[in-house]
Amino acid sequence: MEWLRKAGRLPRRLYDWTLHWAETPYAVPALALLAFAESSFFPVPPDVLLIVLALGAPKRSFWFAAVCSIASVAGGLLGYAIGYFVWQGVDQFFFTYVFSEEAFRKVAELYQDNAFWAVFTAGFTPIPYKVFTITGGVCQIDLPTFVLASAISRSLRFFAVAALFFFFGPPIKRFIDKYFNLLAVVFTVLLIGGFVVIKYAV
Repeated sequence: MEWLRKAGRLPRRLYDWTLHWAETPYAVPALALLAFAESSFFPVPPDVLLIVLALGAPKRSFWFAAVCSIASVAGGLLGYAIGYFVWQGVDQFFFTYVFSEEAFRKVAELYQDNAFWAVFTAGFTPIPYKVFTITGGVCQIDLPTFVLASAISRSLRFFAVAALFFFFGPPIKRFIDKYFNLLAVVFTVLLIGGFVVIKYAV
């Protein structure tokens, strides 16, 4: 089990290192950049940094959630624009490094049924949001519908996280400090599970 203990030390160090950003001038810009990039091409969800910042400054949780929500929707528009304007020139890059062609096709099928609920579900759950933003542009779904579904779902997701830390910050921080390694595994499973849902269940 030594390898497992060693594996758990790296995320713990990353957690401790990231936590200090809550007290620096770069915390909010870093959160905004991560939320923006994750909506179109970056693999790490912004929830990671949002949680760490909310842990470090619970009273600013809702401000962090607002920044995260706005930046994420803006990044979603970039993803939509990629799909709408330049998809034919970049499709192989995304199929190779960002998401599978099979996932793309399945999401395109979802848009034929109900575009609003497809975007809403992806924005609120661990299902990779970027697949839906880019595919939405390729399928040319109604842009106001896309923005509305994104704004509602992303805000609900991030403000729900913020509310936990705003109202229950110290107890949650103690819980995370105590069970961080286990929670890191659970979060990773949820993240991978989002891709599994795209591949097999969507």
